[in-house]
Amino acid sequence: MKDCSNGCSAECPGEAGSKEVVETFKAKDLIITPATVLKEKPDPSTLVFGTVFTDHMLTVEWSSEFGWEKPHIKPLQNLSLHPGSSAFHYAVELFEGLKAFRGVDNKIRLFRPNLNMDRMYRSAMRATLPAFDKEELLECIQQLVKLDQEWVPYSTSASLYIRPTFIGTEPSLGVKKPTKALLFVILSPVGPYFSSGSFNPVSLWANPKNYGSSLFAQCEAMDNACQQVLWLYGEDNQITEVGTMNLFLYWINEDGEEELATPPLDGIILPGVTRQSILDLAHKWGEFKVSERYLTMDDLTTAVEENRVREMFGSGTACVVCPVSNILYKGETIHIPTMENGPKLASRILDKLTDIQYGREESDWTITVS
Repeated sequence: MKDCSNGCSAECPGEAGSKEVVETFKAKDLIITPATVLKEKPDPSTLVFGTVFTDHMLTVEWSSEFGWEKPHIKPLQNLSLHPGSSAFHYAVELFEGLKAFRGVDNKIRLFRPNLNMDRMYRSAMRATLPAFDKEELLECIQQLVKLDQEWVPYSTSASLYIRPTFIGTEPSLGVKKPTKALLFVILSPVGPYFSSGSFNPVSLWANPKNYGSSLFAQCEAMDNACQQVLWLYGEDNQITEVGTMNLFLYWINEDGEEELATPPLDGIILPGVTRQSILDLAHKWGEFKVSERYLTMDDLTTAVEENRVREMFGSGTACVVCPVSNILYKGETIHIPTMENGPKLASRILDKLTDIQYGREESDWTITVS
């Protein structure tokens, strides 16, 4: 039989007479083991992002020999992994992030979760992790949220963060596609992402240096009295992302046009769900030019000097929309007049998206869990 140890081609067939390889797990096979002791629910106003977890988790195991096992919802517990697992050594791993919202009508909704499933599937293919059925995973996640629904905060400034994670677990130090993997989902009730509050502006630290690790740069930003890093790329210092957020610039462009611009998806920009939603809304409104285009620090500094910048804001699942007020660049502070301008557009986008998420407005962007 051919050697499949590197596993870069299609899945290897099992030995003759072995159990059939299961191509995907199914929600109808879900095993649910409820927790016998339930934890006390926290006050939504005291939540620190990602530090509190619900009573249950979803796990699904995979191996190249047997394929997918049955999905299992069980009490939240520690994982037991071999120290040689590929996730630890070669970062054969990925995660997603989405939220469940308790609406003003008490219904629990997910916001455009199919986009998260699509992105997670693409990431899995890129990370050489096994394929799965996106609809089946989404149904399993809905069942998990339904079981832990009392953890979805009774608040329109808080939500339940959903963290699907997929890791290679093969105990091998060989650099190769893993023969074992674990998909799991944990839940965490969250308040506003930034401690400064849900709609206070942030200062950015822009540095042209490249970093292997984002945490080091984030620490440097904090040392420079900034909350987030503005990631720059290339010799022309292209503006790319803010921390873990996509970035938008609302300005009068070089041609005198009113424009909402964000960097294009060229391989270094995260295809954010909130990013896509903002683009979709702005296109639908049709009130100004909407562009996916390159922006450099020179473009920005010139526009600031010429009073052409109206607003700049980050966007993401955790924060939704986050205004930018200052950028520290080459030792100088560039003031962005986002707050002086309302911020009309950032506020409008935030209101529109949260109206949909919390059920104040009906939309086909949400699915109702319960």
